[in-house]
Amino acid sequence: MRLPLRLAYDAVALIARAATSVAPSGNSKLLRALNERRGVLDRYRAWAASGRDVSRPLLWMHAPSVGEGLQARPVLERMRQRRSDVQLAYTHFSPSATGFAHALRMDFCDYLVLDTPGDSAAALDTLRPAALVFSKLDVWPNLTAAARQRRVRLGLISATLAEASSRRSRIARALLHDAYAALDAVGAVDGSDADRLIELGVRQSAIEVTGDTRYDQVWELAVSVGLVQGGRARPELRALTSKRPSIVAGSTWPADEAVLLPAFAQLHRSSPDLRLVIAPHEPTAAHVDPIIRWAQGAGISAARLSDTKAGSADVVIIDRTGVLGDLYSLASVAFVGGGFHGAGLHSVLEPAAFGAPVIVGPRYQMSRDARLLIKSGGAISVVDERALLTTMAQWLKDDDQRKEAGDTARNFVRDGLGAADRAFALVDRLIR
Repeated sequence: MRLPLRLAYDAVALIARAATSVAPSGNSKLLRALNERRGVLDRYRAWAASGRDVSRPLLWMHAPSVGEGLQARPVLERMRQRRSDVQLAYTHFSPSATGFAHALRMDFCDYLVLDTPGDSAAALDTLRPAALVFSKLDVWPNLTAAARQRRVRLGLISATLAEASSRRSRIARALLHDAYAALDAVGAVDGSDADRLIELGVRQSAIEVTGDTRYDQVWELAVSVGLVQGGRARPELRALTSKRPSIVAGSTWPADEAVLLPAFAQLHRSSPDLRLVIAPHEPTAAHVDPIIRWAQGAGISAARLSDTKAGSADVVIIDRTGVLGDLYSLASVAFVGGGFHGAGLHSVLEPAAFGAPVIVGPRYQMSRDARLLIKSGGAISVVDERALLTTMAQWLKDDDQRKEAGDTARNFVRDGLGAADRAFALVDRLIR
């Protein structure tokens, strides 16, 4: 990295670090991320003093948010099962991943330190990992440089880089080239990803195509849950188990709801037994309450998941995180949010693993899985309310067509299995 760029990068990291000491309390992601990082190195040191067994190798896995964490989880679970001698440390960047991270049963779990030279070095000296592995794409220049100096093996799993990614810009390549070049082993999702990652700086000798571990993760979830078949269901979701035809809408934004809700209202008038289960991307009062008010205005019964009346409501709003994956087992048809919003499409793999045909909005091109699922026939993209209404009505009316699309979606996920074992082998080699 050129000196002026490094100085600018380090200055921003140091400013962010200083902000953790003075940031006021608040519920925004930024304020939570700053406040909850306060004293993070002290927490690293406290665990190291009480829980780090230096006679055992430690794998440090970093996944910035929940999506990347879902890719890391199958590898971590295999490491726990197959390498009982290895200690596991897990870090995340986003506050939205805190609950997910603490449910992983790691030896150590916390926020990633901010990427200053001093904090990166201190974190590595404290944890003393044998290997540091990143999930999907995010690597940190100072952290990788400090790890390289300490001869910590570096890896990247389920690595993918969209053709239009901002990381391919000239500034991003200059900033991140050395970090990607430092990686000892990289498991790319497919050959195109591998080629683009080499452009970023990954050494060709370090890269192999291992696939996307999310396919294994969602498949294992679908097999274990089986709500309708009486499998492992969360207690709060058992009340929703029903033979009613259900549209399950996951990770929606207001722009998605502006299309979805009126389309559902039209379908509900002709099919009163139809139910909508909707999980806003941010299940806060600011996002849940408008849906409740809309339902009241439309004369449709609605309830939050936490409400005792949720089981009989025509619209059920999910007012908590961590349950969406299970919900898709209820879906006759799945609507995946983000396609009418600029923040990006949510994962289509979870509903597909349950055999639910998938509908997405027009903004899906950045999602490799959505593009491939649409091409296979397991999903359809719609551009407006009318197209959404037509597609939902057709699938709900024609059982054979809906089942064919759902089976196609499930087979699409099945064909992607095996990446978790290949990624585990890659990480295991790093530790050994």
